[in-house]
Formats: sequence, C-alpha cells, structure tokens
Amino acid sequence: MEILGIDIGGTGIKGAPVKVKSGQMLTERFRIPTPSPSTPAAIAEAVNLIAKNFNWKGNIGIGFPAVVQNGIVKTASNIHPSWIGVQGEELFGRATKCPVKLINDADCAGIAEMKFGQGKSFKGLAFMLTVGTGIGTALFIKRRLVPNSELGHVLLNTQTAEEYASDSVRKNLNLDIIEWSSRFNEYLFYLEKLFWPELFIVGGGISKKFESVMPHLTVSTKVLPALLLNDAGLIGAAISAKKLSKKDFKKQFSI
Repeated sequence: MEILGIDIGGTGIKGAPVKVKSGQMLTERFRIPTPSPSTPAAIAEAVNLIAKNFNWKGNIGIGFPAVVQNGIVKTASNIHPSWIGVQGEELFGRATKCPVKLINDADCAGIAEMKFGQGKSFKGLAFMLTVGTGIGTALFIKRRLVPNSELGHVLLNTQTAEEYASDSVRKNLNLDIIEWSSRFNEYLFYLEKLFWPELFIVGGGISKKFESVMPHLTVSTKVLPALLLNDAGLIGAAISAKKLSKKDFKKQFSI
C-alpha cells in the first residue's frame, strides 16, 4: 500500500509517497517553504501543491506541529493562532480531494521510529524527540503511543524547553555545538527525572549533527539518533493514514 506522507514544519513542508509495509520512501522528498503567515488557508494551499506534484489521488497522512484530537487542531505554538479549533482533516481533505489523517508531527516521527527505526524491538518506556524549529515529543509505553505529549513546552530555566534548547535557538544565538549540547542535556535530565525513560530517540534537524552532540550528553538514559533522520515524520504520517477508506472520506467530508 502506498500513501502520501506530509510533514508540516515551522520552516518547511515536505512530502513523499511511502510504501507503508516497509517504510520506504518511493521518491525524493518534495519540499516547499512553510507559508508566512502560516494560516489555515495558506498551509492548505501548500499541502495541495505537494499532492499535485505527485498527482496524488489516494490516502494522505499529515504530521502537524500542534495537539490534534479527532482531526481538530487544539494548539498553535509555531503556527498561526487562527488554527486553534480548525477541523484540519476536513480542511486538507477538501483542499486535496483525498482522504486525510492528521496527527501530531512528533507522534508521526515516533510511530515511524518505533516501527522501522531505533525502537523496532524496544518494549520499555521510550521518548521520541524531534528537535528543529521547536521541540516535539512522543511518548511510548510498551510500543503504545501516548498521543500529544507536547513536552517541548515544559518550563526550563524560566523558558519553555524549545525556547531554550531547540535547533532554531542554536542557529539564532550562534551557539557552538558544545554550548547547545549543554542546554539539550539539561532538558534530557529534566525529562529523565520526570519519567525515568529507558530510551531517548533524537530526530528532527539536529539528528544530522548527532555524532558531534552525543559526546556531550551525560544523562543515564540511553540516547540514540533516529535511524530515519528527518524523514521519520512523513513516513510516520503515511503509516497513520493506512486505515482510511473512501467511505470514511465521504462520511467525514461529504464531498
């Protein structure tokens, strides 16, 4: 089964068809900048451009940088505030004329890593951390997802964790890798004290620099780079949409 996976980030929106049985991307990613302002209409148009690029007619899974419950967007930390309360699945379904499944972007990345990446055979308590424009988290207990954990917004040194230790902070403050790693290490210690996980999987943009970050992390919890790197989000988004049907589409969107 092939599904179009789309990952909506703070700076870019990327998509590719995915063979969900293997997690294999079937083409190179197609990426466009995230519109500014990132209003519902603007992002819906961008998602439709990605679908049109692949001439897509089937299921679409979308990872979204917010709490998503039953297709409804509940928060808006790195997107336009007008998103709050929007029925995202209906919006994107109408834009693309395709069945759409919408879930939190970090949850998408975690789903992919637990199925095809570092968490494939892991059965304890694990965190997926997506570190890019912000910080996303996905919590898994015995391989089962606890959705919408959003622990990038916990307070750390009077700031939210993503205001203190995201990859965009590293770039904006021109921090060297040692300085930034120290901040990220503080964040991992905080999560470790709260949850006592057995595994941290680090993905997002910073995963490309993981080899230089790892020597500066001193938490006792095992820390591993996402095997799917920055593609985990769109692969997991595709996996999340595999149970959608045309019947669901007609029932939900009345198109």
